Amino acid sequence: MPDRASPAAEPDSSSPTAEKELRDTPLDHFGNHYPDWAREFARKYFTKTLNQFVLYGNVRDLIRTVDMQGNPTYVPLRKFLTDDLFAARDIVVFYDRSSGIHFADKASRQDFNRAVSGYDTIHGTEYAQKLPKEPARVFALLENYFRLRLNEGKRIACVIDYAETVVPMSEASMASTDDRRALVFLQRWSHDSLFLRSDFTTCLIAENLSDLHQRLVQSPWTVEIELPIPSDRKRRSFTEWYLEDREHLFEEHADVTVDQVMLNSAGLNLIQLRTILADVIENRVRLTFDVLSEMKKEMIEEAAYGLLEFVETDYTLDMVAGHREAKQHLRDAARALRNNRPDVMPMGYLVSGPVGTGKTFLITCFAGEIGIPMVKLKNFRSQWQGVTEGNLEKILGLLQAMTPVAVMIDEADAALGNRDAQGDSGVSARVFGKIAAFMSNPAHRGRIIFFLLTARPDLMPVDLKRQGRAEEHLALFYPSTREDREELLQVMMRRTGVDLPMDEVPEVLINGDKTLSGADMEALLTRAKFVAAARADGEGASTEDTGVTAKILQHVVDDFIPPTYPVEVELQTLSAVLECTSRELLPERYRQMDRETIIRQVEELKALV
Repeated sequence: MPDRASPAAEPDSSSPTAEKELRDTPLDHFGNHYPDWAREFARKYFTKTLNQFVLYGNVRDLIRTVDMQGNPTYVPLRKFLTDDLFAARDIVVFYDRSSGIHFADKASRQDFNRAVSGYDTIHGTEYAQKLPKEPARVFALLENYFRLRLNEGKRIACVIDYAETVVPMSEASMASTDDRRALVFLQRWSHDSLFLRSDFTTCLIAENLSDLHQRLVQSPWTVEIELPIPSDRKRRSFTEWYLEDREHLFEEHADVTVDQVMLNSAGLNLIQLRTILADVIENRVRLTFDVLSEMKKEMIEEAAYGLLEFVETDYTLDMVAGHREAKQHLRDAARALRNNRPDVMPMGYLVSGPVGTGKTFLITCFAGEIGIPMVKLKNFRSQWQGVTEGNLEKILGLLQAMTPVAVMIDEADAALGNRDAQGDSGVSARVFGKIAAFMSNPAHRGRIIFFLLTARPDLMPVDLKRQGRAEEHLALFYPSTREDREELLQVMMRRTGVDLPMDEVPEVLINGDKTLSGADMEALLTRAKFVAAARADGEGASTEDTGVTAKILQHVVDDFIPPTYPVEVELQTLSAVLECTSRELLPERYRQMDRETIIRQVEELKALV
């Protein structure tokens, strides 16, 4: 990076070249081959008002640059900082709590050792024998050294890796003395007059911004710069570079094309992509579409700390019984996605209905039709301070890189929190705010589609259910006609392997005298299989004699007492009616029902529950 503090000499303005140099800003001399985040770093740096930067996000990946011959190459972030971003610095020092203090070159290390000897003489320490690793002591030693060399006109960069272990997220009252002292050192460096007027930069590196102390992150003297997960264009450039002169090896050992690898590697960083390519080039392992999909799935789930789970299914919406209008809407949505029409898609869906109506199964089947990956958001909350926000930051970053993608959140009323939650130091409110802002980003329409599943939509905050976030509200209900009940029973018999003609099944299963959900029917059929198997085993019959008969099923139905929660089920049903945004989705009995009557009944049921 060019020196911002003091140019070696003023150019002669009489020549055309010198006139151009005078017109140019320092940024004009900054390499165009550098990534966007590095150019943003340089732009902020050249304002000469800021010297402290936080690099976060995809900081453990490879960075594109050029070698001495001008050819593209890819290097780790630390090497990029040393050889490119801070190449003009006289001193580049690295620090983390594990390795302690290190320098980019031996000369700087020797110079530092001499300064440490002088420090020991003045302060009575013995750091020359063994350098400290604790942040507060390290920063005291480094500050003394920095002031000495800055006064001599030296140009310095200090890189602090794993910064979340140095200035971790914590409440002021809970921070240790060591953490507080480290925070004060960094804050002082960011606005110290000597440090600001000199060529000095502090660069902190952390994967998640929310893992750092918020006093540091929110300081106007600190600049946060995100290193994004590589886009399709950057992954393609890397792949072309990596396969140069070896593309024939890839073609020999891969059943997929480079274009297919690019299409199915969204969300992966360059190191993960290199792992896939190297497995083919170096190990001669055949790369099939299934192998590629499985490797991507494992890598992303590991990168998300196991908090994202890919929804993989062979089911389609044809496997869903009933819910005709909801299925038709989802089929139309799947067609729009396959036809590359994200502009007509809702930002998200709220899927509600009483327990046992198949909300999760419906959306899982939809995943088999849409042609884009679907992931399930698992419990990302933690009892440890700062971890919840860090988990969420990582997840949202991955989702943004994986587009297009669908996201299923089951039990959404419990998973997403509330703006007004109390008693957790504001964690739920911050989590809610991040998710709400992410869901309403117009750039995500049709590219990141949320499915919020809940039996109690009335418990979800209005901010998440409003238009612009979960725009379409699909409501599922128990089958209300004989035709629907017969269809549901037939599907459950196919799923459980029970083979009986409809005229032999107990009438109570389809006449509507009892309200049975799909889960109830599946439980009945499974119990009938259990009884049939037990009787066959007791009689020493063969496996072929263990089928369910009409008599066995009738016995099981007569004996079955379904768990009854009539008040809760009615509350869930009426809540789904209130949330539904399509009259066609409502059973006939609810279509003309007065909403004020429903609201009054819901309030009465809530009091009973």
